[in-house]
Amino acid sequence: MAPRNITTLLFDCDNTLVLSEELAFEGCADLINEICEKHGLPERFTGSTLIKEFVGQNFRGMMTSLQERYGFTMADAELEDYVRREEDVVIAKLKAHGLPCPGVDDVLAKLEREKKYEMAVVSSSALRRVKASIEKVGQDKFFGDSVFSAATSLPKPTSKPDPAIYLHAMEVLGKKADECVAIEDSKSGTLSGARAGIKVVGYVGPYEDDKRAEMEKVLRDAGAVVVMQDWAEFESCLKQIESGSV
Repeated sequence: MAPRNITTLLFDCDNTLVLSEELAFEGCADLINEICEKHGLPERFTGSTLIKEFVGQNFRGMMTSLQERYGFTMADAELEDYVRREEDVVIAKLKAHGLPCPGVDDVLAKLEREKKYEMAVVSSSALRRVKASIEKVGQDKFFGDSVFSAATSLPKPTSKPDPAIYLHAMEVLGKKADECVAIEDSKSGTLSGARAGIKVVGYVGPYEDDKRAEMEKVLRDAGAVVVMQDWAEFESCLKQIESGSV
């Protein structure tokens, strides 16, 4: 493959920049169980079972999946009420307990000093939540206004694995897919970036040690061209893409 002139790095947020997935799923489990009870569904969830089922999807995406699985329909007003409630619950948890993924701040600071790449956040999560996450850990200074949300930034809200949010981010930034690299930790996020034509670096650092090999395969199967265990490997992964070796 020919070398690539990479100009832009597109970072997922949850469990890629900020350790937020466990907090978020813990926060929304009670709301989802309330919905299950209200609609007569047999299923009940905990934060950990939600992660296994829906990692990489936003709350709206989870609700779509639940409705499809169990054949029920939520009225628009009901869905929007729960979306707002979930945002408030999760944001409160993130503001109290959010932490950066290990090693990512050093990578972001180096990229900022070098000024070789434009950087943006491209997330499924609501814009309020994404901004609360990166502000809590002090990463907002690296991205400015280049923060994009599949739940908020699009004319019609959606969720990864739909590639719409990546396509939108590239349009706003004036970039083409072959000059971008996405960094993702989930199957749905990796599919989203790959379907937008972007080379994806998979990241399995937040997963338990005994799950990393399994998740590496999941991300590679979803389209990640290279997978890193730790942010210390990012520079090497990026060089592989730029050289055209992957």
